[in-house]
Formats: sequence, C-alpha cells, structure tokens
Amino acid sequence: MRLILSILFFSTSLQLSAQFLYPSDTLNKKRLTGVIATEAVGYGSSLFLLNSLWYQYYDREKFHFFNDNPEWLQMDKAGHVMTSYYMGQVGYDVLRWSGVKKKQSLLYGATLGSFYLLSMEVLDGFSSDWGFSWGDIVANTIGTGLFVSQEALWDEQKIVMKFSSHTTPYASYRPEVLGYNIAERIMKDYNGQTYWLSANIASFLPEGNTFIPWLNLAIGYGGEEMISGRIEDQGIYSGVFNRYRQYYLSLDVDFTRIPVQKTWLKPILRALNIIKIPFPALEYSSRGVKIHGLYF
Repeated sequence: MRLILSILFFSTSLQLSAQFLYPSDTLNKKRLTGVIATEAVGYGSSLFLLNSLWYQYYDREKFHFFNDNPEWLQMDKAGHVMTSYYMGQVGYDVLRWSGVKKKQSLLYGATLGSFYLLSMEVLDGFSSDWGFSWGDIVANTIGTGLFVSQEALWDEQKIVMKFSSHTTPYASYRPEVLGYNIAERIMKDYNGQTYWLSANIASFLPEGNTFIPWLNLAIGYGGEEMISGRIEDQGIYSGVFNRYRQYYLSLDVDFTRIPVQKTWLKPILRALNIIKIPFPALEYSSRGVKIHGLYF
C-alpha cells in the first residue's frame, strides 16, 4: 500500500491533538495562521522526505501514466478512498477550530487529502516502477466526496470508513511483497485487509428514537489469494492461487457516539473509530457463504 496507512494514522494524530482545543465561534486569525503554517511545513517536509527516503531507491524517468486499476482486486484503491476521507476530515476540523465558516472549511480544508495524494501521484509519475494513476485520483476524489457530501447534507458523518486486518498464510510465499513481520503485513498484505463502510443505525431513524446510539451496521470489502498485483505476475503460483473478492456484513461500534464525561477521552475515542471492532460477520464470495464467529 506504500505509506497509505502511515499517512492515515499521521492524519489521525493531528486530528487527535486538535480535538483537545475548543473550536472558535468567530474567525481566529492567530489559529488560522498557525494552521496554515503547520500544514505548509508538514506538506513540504513530508514530500521532501518521501522523495529523499523512498523514491531515491528507484530509477527515475520522464513523467508518464500507469494503469494499475487491475491490481490487487482494487484493494489499494480502497486504501486511497479511506486515506483521503480521513485527511479531508482533519483539514475540515482544523479550519473549523480556527473559526472558518463551514462552506469555506469544506472547500479548502476537506480537499486536503485529495491535494496531498495528488502530489504523491506526481512523484509516482516520474518513477520507472510506477506512474501517475488516474485510478488513484478517482479513488481520492471518492474519499473526499464521501466526507464532504455527508457534512454538507447532514452536518455529521452517519457513514464512516473503517479498517481491519488479520494475518494470512499468503505473506509467507512472497514476504518481500506482502511483508516480513506483523507490522509490515498489516500495511502490505491485502489478503488480510478489509475496508468497511460503517453506518450508524440510530442516525437514520426518526429523531427521538431510543435505539442504541453507538451501534452501527457495517459492510466490508476484501480479497484473498493474491500473491502479486496482477494475475499474470504470480509466476510459479499461477493456477495455485485463484484470487477472489469477499463481501462482509457485520455490526460495529461508533466510538464517537458513546457518551463520556471525561473530555480527554473524546479525541481518543475518535481516533479509535478508524478501526472496525471485531464482531460476528457474514461473508459472501464466489466460494459461497461463510459465517465468522468473530471477524477482524
């Protein structure tokens, strides 16, 4: 996934720190200046480090495009959607904290994820191992749109993106691609990853309902038996492993809707809300229907 999850958790840490401070009712120029300066420094330095510490190990060539849409059953695209979704949320929240009006915060803040990931695509465009991917751009736009549309329509996120991961035996066949240890496999082994759309049930019911406020219904997407990005690159494993898509239905917890008295707990719960909580799940795939007693 190449730094997608790293960016996601970096964004979450920024959001975590911002939530300890109360939003301003009016435009606070000092806060806004600090936000713009911090984002500018973070943007420039992170791209510089990425260019220096990552891309320097790969050959460069003229800017070019690359169609990676058939790869990994589009699991990498789901990672792009989720990353742009949460980075957009961070950008929106810090502008609102600075007292910027909602419309401007959505326009200039919620597009942070798409803009940042666009810069990464440009760097990819000069790398001989990759290229500028329009598929990634579409995925980034979808993630931003998911956040912006809900904030504009409902002034809240009734449907949030979540992530879960478990270890699989496939990484041992190609650890250089899928990871050598648990930390690497969480980020690289698409076979164990699941991306979720987690919808809060109570928020869709009539106002004043007594339904459990923090209980969500989640729909997940995953894939299995992927040893390489493309089928034709599986080499000696061609025909041994036959990749297939998986769809899940499960319950979930929206931590942001759990009532807590301690103010310091709220940002922690919001950060944890990225993770899909293990619950029983129903799986559907070309292999049939499977029931998981506890799926993560």
